[in-house]
Amino acid sequence: MPILSTYNLAIGYGKAKTKSIVQQGLNLQLFKGEMVCLLGPNGCGKSTLMRTLAGIQKAHEGKITIDGKSIAEYTQKEIALKIALVLTDRVEVENATVWDIVALGQHPYTRWIGGMTEKGKAKIKDAIRLVNLEHFTSRLFGSLSDGEKQRVMIAKALAQDTPLIFLDEPTAHLDLPNRVEIMMLLHKLAHETGKAIIISTHELDMALQAADRIWLMKSRGGVVSGVPEDLVLNGTFNEVFKSDAYYFNATNGNFSMNYTLSKKISVSSQDKTKLYWTFRALARAGFSVENKAKDHIEITEKGWMYNDKLYESIESLLGELDG
Repeated sequence: MPILSTYNLAIGYGKAKTKSIVQQGLNLQLFKGEMVCLLGPNGCGKSTLMRTLAGIQKAHEGKITIDGKSIAEYTQKEIALKIALVLTDRVEVENATVWDIVALGQHPYTRWIGGMTEKGKAKIKDAIRLVNLEHFTSRLFGSLSDGEKQRVMIAKALAQDTPLIFLDEPTAHLDLPNRVEIMMLLHKLAHETGKAIIISTHELDMALQAADRIWLMKSRGGVVSGVPEDLVLNGTFNEVFKSDAYYFNATNGNFSMNYTLSKKISVSSQDKTKLYWTFRALARAGFSVENKAKDHIEITEKGWMYNDKLYESIESLLGELDG
């Protein structure tokens, strides 16, 4: 049984006569222990859907249920016991330690300052452990790197101890190593804790690798749900992100630029890695690789053979081709 479901959900802005519907007819399901990545072009309504699912923004039509009960029937405190939300905004707090920030996740369970229970303290400690920040407990939040701060915010959501965690662009301000680590961490947490995690993200390549399921939102309306590989193989991914400037390469899961290819050349090699990167370089230089082309490049262990001359690098080969 899904922990969260939507039924003919319509989301958007405004009220009554001024309402603007961004997406409608959404029927989605989220299961425990599953990490879902919400993807789609800019302006398609990803953040609006996240806010609506979290109960921050009201749905225009349809229904959202958590554990079979309509979200409209939950009080704000009850929602806080079901959903932890991590927003994309940078958090800047002075004179607060990592423990202080993570402890805020226990707010729904406390009634007064200092009312933290031993069980609550244990949850905070465990949340900090899960994001590998045990040695940062007493550190000031403001002294941390962006990646460390994001881990603290995830720990805060874990300390809230909800079955659902929503994250809106959790890797937006991070460098590549931290983006990879955060995505892998969230995937691990979903599987180890049994929590259902939804991530709104632009990290298409990492979402394809880390997500158990993808909700692919179309700019013209609708959300397609499926495992990443199915959405690639059935062409849905390429359809949603279709552009004159680039295309989605279903063979390697990357986006490739649509260069103007005015020249032709053939290439042969037993080394698939060198072949792949040679193709990329040739496309950038305006070459279309075709088997029957007059000019030919043979890739060997020693380098690139062209016109009976050996070139030891792609750079030197391109210099000859451009000449």
